[in-house]
Amino acid sequence: MTTKTLLTGLFFGLLLIACQRQANYTADAEVIAKGQQLFEIQCTACHNFRSSGIGPSLAGVTTEASPEWLKSFIKNPAEMIDGGDERAKKLHEEYKTYMPSFGMLAEEDIDAILAFMNTHQDQPELQTAADLGPPLEDPIPDTVPMSDLVLQLRQVALAPPTAEKPPVARINKMIPLPDGSRQFISDLNGILYEMKGGELQPFLKIADHFEHFINQPGLATGLGSYAFHPEFAENGIFYTNHTEDPKTSAPANFTFHDSIPRKVRWVLTEWKINDPRAATFSGSNRELMRVDMVTQIHGMQEVTFNPLAQPGDEDYGLLYIGIGDGGSVESGYPFLVQNKGRIWGNILRIDPAGNNSANGNYGIPPTNPFVDEMEMGGLGEIYAMGYRNPHRMLWDKGGDGKMLASDIGHHQIEELNIIEKGRNYGWPEREGTFRFDKGGNLDHVYALPEDDASAGITYPVIQFDHDEAGAISSGFIYYGDQIPELKGTYFFGGIVNGRVFFTKASDLALGKQSPFREAGVRLENGELTTFRDLTGINRVDLRYGFDAEGEMYIYTKADGKIYKIVGIDSTPMM
Repeated sequence: MTTKTLLTGLFFGLLLIACQRQANYTADAEVIAKGQQLFEIQCTACHNFRSSGIGPSLAGVTTEASPEWLKSFIKNPAEMIDGGDERAKKLHEEYKTYMPSFGMLAEEDIDAILAFMNTHQDQPELQTAADLGPPLEDPIPDTVPMSDLVLQLRQVALAPPTAEKPPVARINKMIPLPDGSRQFISDLNGILYEMKGGELQPFLKIADHFEHFINQPGLATGLGSYAFHPEFAENGIFYTNHTEDPKTSAPANFTFHDSIPRKVRWVLTEWKINDPRAATFSGSNRELMRVDMVTQIHGMQEVTFNPLAQPGDEDYGLLYIGIGDGGSVESGYPFLVQNKGRIWGNILRIDPAGNNSANGNYGIPPTNPFVDEMEMGGLGEIYAMGYRNPHRMLWDKGGDGKMLASDIGHHQIEELNIIEKGRNYGWPEREGTFRFDKGGNLDHVYALPEDDASAGITYPVIQFDHDEAGAISSGFIYYGDQIPELKGTYFFGGIVNGRVFFTKASDLALGKQSPFREAGVRLENGELTTFRDLTGINRVDLRYGFDAEGEMYIYTKADGKIYKIVGIDSTPMM
C-alpha cells in the first residue's frame, strides 16, 4: 500500500458512530496549516470533506469520533479491524479495503492532521438535482461467478525496490518494442526499465532530466506511462508523461482559474535516443504539453499508439492520451469536465509530428471528431469524451480491431468501454449505466431517466460495482501461442483486492453487457491461492502486461513480483 491510503478506512466508524464526546483540538494556525499540508499529501487521494470515494467523507468526523480511536486506527488499522472493533469492522465491510499501519508517524503529525480535519465540522451544502428519484442501494445485485479456470503462474522477475514501504516497487506498465526485439516495464517512481530475462535494467530515469519531477503523494503520480513510436527502431522516438510540482515548474498549456487549486502538473515529453539499440538513454527531448490537475488523482493516465495501424492508415503515428478529471468532480468543479472546450475527462488523439496545436508543439489530426468546432472554442485534440479516469487503452489485435479503454469509477461502478471517435461516455452525468448527481451526493447512483436515449451517452460493455472490486485493473487480450485455450480472452480485475476476471473479447460489443467470470490462480506445482495471500498485503495493486509473443504477465506493486501465465487447469476454486 501507499501513503495515498493514509486515512482510507481510518474512519470506518463514521456512519455507525454513536454519540461521543467532542475533543479539544488546537486552534493554532501554524499547526492547522501543517496538518493541511500533511492531509493533502497523505489523504486527499481517498478522502475529502464533500463526498465518499475510496474512503468516506471526513466532514464532521472529529465531532463524532474520539481522538483516541482515531489515533489508534492511524497507528494500526488492521489490528483494530481484525481485533473486532465494531466501527472498524462494519465500515471495512462497506469500503472493502484496509489501510496500512502508520505507526511511524510522529504524534505531533497526527495531532496536526486531526486539528486540520476539525476545521471541517459541517457537511457542505450540496446542489442536488431534483428529478433523480431514489438512490439505488445495490446498483448491480448480481455477483461475479467463479469459473473452473485456474491460471498457473511462474514468477519470472522481482522489480528493484524504489520505496521502503509497500508498494516497494510501483511497477505500472509493461509492453514490448513495436518490433518485438526488447521488453520494457515502468516504475511510477520515475524509472523506465528494460527487462532482460529476470533482470530489470534502468533505461531512463525521469529525475535525471526534469528537476521538478515529483512522485509524491503517490496514487498515479510520477512516471505515468510511456509509448514507443511505431518506427522506433529507425527514428529512436518514444514518449512519456510525468508529474511536476506546479509551484515550481513551467506554466501549463491547459489550466484553469486561479481560484481553483492545482495539485500537480502533468508533462508529456517526446524523447529521441541517439542509438535505438543502446542499453540506456542518451539523446534529446522536447515537451509537447503541460496539463494542470485539481488534485493528484485521475491525471494523464495513459499514452499509447494503435498497434494495428499501418503506414498510410488514418491512425498511423497518432498518439492517444488519456486525461482524467483530475479529481475535479469530487472537489466541487464538475464544470471542468463534459466540456468540449476543456481537456479534462477526455481521450485525446494528437499528431506528435505536427505543429498546428495552440502551442505549436504537436499537430491536431484533421480527422478528429471536433476539429470543426475549434473556431467556436472546442478542442480539436479530443477523440472521445466523458471519462473520469481512462486508465488503460488497448486494441483487439486478434479480433475485429476494436479499441477498449477502462474507466476507474468513483464510489459505485467500474467499467470498460469500446471507444469510437466522437462518442460521449457519460462522466460525470453517468457512472456506468446509471445516472450520477455531479453536484450533489456523489456516494449514490440512480436509475436512468425514461428519455435517456436523447442524452447521447455510450454505455460500457463491462461493468461491476464495488461489491466486487474498488478499482478496475484493465489487462490485455491474450493472443499468444503457449496456451491456445486462452486465445482471444480479455483479462482484467481489481487493482486493490487482486481478483482476476476474464471474458471473450469477441463477446464485447456496443449496446450490451458482456458476461464475465473470475479465474483462480496458483503458482506452478502449488495450491490454489490469491494475490492477497501471495503478497501478504491487503492492497495488491494488480497490473497486467504482455510480451512480443502475446504472452501475458501479472504483477503486483505491493511486493514488485512479476508473474507469467504459463498454463491453465480446471481445478475448481471453492
